[in-house]
Amino acid sequence: MISSDIGKEVIKKELPLIPKLPGVYKMLSFNNEILYVGKAKNLPNRLKSYISEKNHIIRTERMLSQTKKLEITTTSNESEALLLEANLIKKHKPRFNILLRDDKSFPFIFIGKEDKWPQIKRHRGKKDKKGFYFGPFASAGSANWTIKMMQKIFHLRVCDDTVFKNRKRPCILYQIKRCSGPCVGYVRQNDYKQTVEDAIEFVSGKSRHIQKSLSNQMEEASEQLDFEKAAILRDRIKSLNIIQSSQRINKANLVEADVIAGYKESGKTCIQVFFYRSKQNWGNQAFFPKHDPDECLDEIINSFVSQFYENKNVPASIILSEEIREKILIEKTLSEKENKQVSISIAKKGSKLKVISQAIKNAKDSLNRKIYESQNNRELFEKVSKKFNLETNINLIEVYDNSHIQGTNSIGALITYGEEGFVKKRYRKFNIKIKKNEQDDYGMMKEVLNRRFKRAIQEKDSFLTFPDLVLIDGGKGQYSVTRETLNELGLHDIPIIAIAKGKFRNSGNETFYHNGKEFKFAKNDPTLFFLQRLRDESHRFAISAHRAKRKQGISKSLLDQIEGIGNVRKRSLLNHFGSARAVESASLDEIRSVDGVEEKVAKKVYNFFHE
Repeated sequence: MISSDIGKEVIKKELPLIPKLPGVYKMLSFNNEILYVGKAKNLPNRLKSYISEKNHIIRTERMLSQTKKLEITTTSNESEALLLEANLIKKHKPRFNILLRDDKSFPFIFIGKEDKWPQIKRHRGKKDKKGFYFGPFASAGSANWTIKMMQKIFHLRVCDDTVFKNRKRPCILYQIKRCSGPCVGYVRQNDYKQTVEDAIEFVSGKSRHIQKSLSNQMEEASEQLDFEKAAILRDRIKSLNIIQSSQRINKANLVEADVIAGYKESGKTCIQVFFYRSKQNWGNQAFFPKHDPDECLDEIINSFVSQFYENKNVPASIILSEEIREKILIEKTLSEKENKQVSISIAKKGSKLKVISQAIKNAKDSLNRKIYESQNNRELFEKVSKKFNLETNINLIEVYDNSHIQGTNSIGALITYGEEGFVKKRYRKFNIKIKKNEQDDYGMMKEVLNRRFKRAIQEKDSFLTFPDLVLIDGGKGQYSVTRETLNELGLHDIPIIAIAKGKFRNSGNETFYHNGKEFKFAKNDPTLFFLQRLRDESHRFAISAHRAKRKQGISKSLLDQIEGIGNVRKRSLLNHFGSARAVESASLDEIRSVDGVEEKVAKKVYNFFHE
């Protein structure tokens, strides 16, 4: 029987000491785990409700039954409390809060303002450079598509500064009419800057104005008999017409808005966010917040909105599918945060209702796919348990693999698979630290497992929770080492399965090892395909981590080996020559000509490569 009396007693003791101010409260468990984060305009009044109300929902009863401690943080106003609450929920992910998962920054398009020859590129993260930012786009694909279209019309460069400064002839983008060749002076600076201004107007929604301007320029070039320039402008106008016809101009005429719609079924929810900027739909993204199955959709959307915009730019308009309890407070808080008027509205009729209805349909379709995938995964987990006679239920599988070439750049890799698919946030790579393990597959596996599980046992840093099953890419030997390592750590109850390829390393003839027994699958068994998929993903991740490490080693191996060459001189040499290999083939006079590289250093660099 769950008893909420424990938490109620904690609140009763603390109430007399709590000031009548707005703020945030945290409920903590016996082992200091944050169970719930809440906010209030008046902290004592809000906390009293936990004591006075008799019939709490089951989730609140469970939370109070586990509450051992209460922590209070006061704020100067309710808006500040809302932002702090959202920040703490994201940071600590309390189990009794509605949690926005898969939260990430969205890509923008950036055009440098102070560059002599501005570059157009995709940008994610802090906007700390001076220039023009356009977005957000729902995905990297949406941003890349827009950049590609802008290249066709405006021929702006996309190469980075190092490549740009060291080109002697134009790249293929010039040949296919995607760049105007500013790297080799094929376009005048004033003309290029005008094109940049046109590009900025284009993504700002002024494509009609750009089309008229290009037409006038084409006529002017024709009158001056500059037919080459006129042909270029004609091709740009053609590209612009194609893009305009394929662009998803929204019928609701939304200039700057986010459309947020939710759909709930079987205790799970999908929330779709559509981004509208410059009267164009710049894509949409699906979110699946974690919440109690009995939570109402309006409460889920309420929590979603406050968490979603905690670290993002807010548009002038937010259109929702549901009425939310804290609409006025969230509106006020976001307006203060952005220093502009932010309006939150609920679509009820007309073109906005059509847009929100489409968003709800997308949310429903996404949720149905998610539920179907989760159901399939649960069935596959059950089949794995049955095949290998496992005593525990599987909800989370960890897969381990190693990668190296003759003992160099050795990497251990861990991937995770749960009910909802691959859990990318739980992927880890391990640079092998013990020298003797670099050429020893068994030693590598032992080191990786020790480092991964010791951290969890000691509850250090951001440790990962234990999996329900460990899958190893290897045979009997790998299985024995893994079992021995986990047993030494006291983890006898975590089952292990090793997957070994057949004699000719052909897929479909794998042998599986578990608990001293060998297992085989029929070649068309879905469970075999599932385990192969997990093994292949771990192998892909291990190989990509290994290649990245090897590439980093190659780029560092030359100049970093020269004594007395620091980061500043190294950067000067690379900016001038483009690569370490180009420095190797340079003459002494060429090295001397680099800014910041004096005679003594130039000789040292030259002698390093030629002695």
